[in-house]
Amino acid sequence: MPKLLFRLRNVPDDEAQEVRELLDENGVEFYETSAGNWGISLPGIWLADESAYPQARALLDSYQDQRAAKQRANYRELRSRGQAPTFWRLLAAKPLVVCLQVLALALLTLLSIRLFPGLL
Repeated sequence: MPKLLFRLRNVPDDEAQEVRELLDENGVEFYETSAGNWGISLPGIWLADESAYPQARALLDSYQDQRAAKQRANYRELRSRGQAPTFWRLLAAKPLVVCLQVLALALLTLLSIRLFPGLL
């Protein structure tokens, strides 16, 4: 029976490709499902044989630990050089987008407060 190993929703393309390569290199049979035409289905990597799950899960856990360590090191490097993404850098790069997002948050907050006037 098929078993879901890895959800692909909101996963960067490079990470998904590295997971595919990892499974291929270790001889783990898998197949993928997409989000479908409307994006409501479950995109993921599935194991064809449920008995391969412990091995595949161990490989994936090890890979994710290594990737997390690499990403944290990359972020520390960016911070040490003063190039890490911050609110102010994003505001400078995309002022219209940031202002619209802040405005939307303010409106949502106002609407939320207005729905419960007795709380103030």
